[in-house]
Amino acid sequence: MTAAAAGNAVNNAVNNAVNNAVNLGTEGKQGSGSGERNDAADGNDGNDETNETNETNETGEPMNQMKPVEPFEPVSTVSLPSGSRWAAQVKWDGVRMLAYMDGSSCRLINRKGNERTAQYPDLADIGRYCRAQSVILDGEMMAIENSRPSFHAIMKRDSLRKEQEIRSAVNRIAVNYMIFDILCLDGEWVTGRTLEERQQLLQKVIVPNERVQLCQNFNDPEQLFEVMRQQSWEGVVCKDLDSTYAVGGKDKRWQKKKFVRDLYAAVGGVTYRDGIVNALLLGLYDELGQFIYIGHAGSGKFTGSDWRFATEEAKRLKVPARPFANIPARVKGAAWMLPSLTVKVEYLEWTTGGTLRHPVLQGFAGAAPDQCTTAQV
Repeated sequence: MTAAAAGNAVNNAVNNAVNNAVNLGTEGKQGSGSGERNDAADGNDGNDETNETNETNETGEPMNQMKPVEPFEPVSTVSLPSGSRWAAQVKWDGVRMLAYMDGSSCRLINRKGNERTAQYPDLADIGRYCRAQSVILDGEMMAIENSRPSFHAIMKRDSLRKEQEIRSAVNRIAVNYMIFDILCLDGEWVTGRTLEERQQLLQKVIVPNERVQLCQNFNDPEQLFEVMRQQSWEGVVCKDLDSTYAVGGKDKRWQKKKFVRDLYAAVGGVTYRDGIVNALLLGLYDELGQFIYIGHAGSGKFTGSDWRFATEEAKRLKVPARPFANIPARVKGAAWMLPSLTVKVEYLEWTTGGTLRHPVLQGFAGAAPDQCTTAQV
């Protein structure tokens, strides 16, 4: 996909899936986005005034403008907030990325503090889309595939390390930078300002183009989430317009709700850690009756007793040959079993390779193995 096509794809996806699906209305401002992790209480990196370059972090250390910082993260929620001071936005299914520019150099750093400047040479020149002498921006690198944001597609770029492969991928896998916050502007830390004020700063300094855009605010979180559900997009993020930016923080002033799906799967194998099962290899029966591997899951709501039960069942149902018609990606250390044990699994989406993305075990199921079919999808 070309750069122009990528820009058009993002615009069309948002306009068609969001603006035209329901009468949501917008705030006329832009900002907010996605992400997960870390821990903090009611984060506050300053007061209501602009913070200067000698601002300190939560440990009292001076904050260096080009030293990577941990981004503010939303907490998960079941019930989305409501009210005129909440901004709802699309949760882009991409890679969290902070952009650093100090007037002489530019860097792109991901959520974990890893350098990604080389992976995105088409977006590394921050001065091309930002009217500032120095700045720190927060946003999401995302790619469109089949008219929707695709984590699988963005990882095809983010995972590259060889210069030749990166150059080849720039035009083949177009990436957009969806900007939703600003931490520092022209030598001044603005994390102590409200989100509403920070969004106003973004409007002044960001020059949108086919690869760079500002995230849009919507008034109704529940309606936006319903649109995301209908379109099978990842979800919604809501932010308090009065919130300051808590570097390294995570609290309820930013809230996210993902759309997840579930199904019943049969267990065709397991892996062990210290003699106890720690992951299940899952499968579904297709229309021909073949047992197809769809991924492995080791996280979720299973308790210690559940894992002990799985260990006992794995021994009881052990078979010498692989029950899956296809070869699982996770074969090393796997022990095969008759697929009669069933579980309920939540997942985010299907990958292009035919496996579940982010499968989460919900519990053992009462479903019969012959009910664990691809017809559920």
